[in-house]
Amino acid sequence: MKYLLVLLSVVSLALPAAALANDKIYKTVGDKKIFFSAFNSTFIDPDVAVANQIVRGKDKGLVNIAVIRGSGTGKPAVITGKVFNIFQMSQTLEFVEVREQDAVYYLAPFEFENEDLLTFKISVRADPVKPAYDFKFQKKMYHD
Repeated sequence: MKYLLVLLSVVSLALPAAALANDKIYKTVGDKKIFFSAFNSTFIDPDVAVANQIVRGKDKGLVNIAVIRGSGTGKPAVITGKVFNIFQMSQTLEFVEVREQDAVYYLAPFEFENEDLLTFKISVRADPVKPAYDFKFQKKMYHD
């Protein structure tokens, strides 16, 4: 699991230039930052994928969501979402919580076609007494 967290951190830093140019790697909501990324599952080492029951493949991706408090600690949340292709065909994202020491993040698998421009619609409820925060982001996915 430690290797998965390191990998996800590296992937988040290596987002496409377009995303970085627009500062679209996180959303600020109150004292929390919601980090998000989507990447090809083949970026994950095969042994790490097996250990975490992640199916790798050229047409399989993962979306990663993490809610971080201002102090840098992970925060549990309820994450839901869907991913849409350009034809508005959708897949429901089934997020799995991953905990490692102070880190808490959520992963959901999805499938895609080569050069698919996908729109991710995500809902994050980090506080049970406050409404969920909804946002969307886009990512063009390529087969490896």
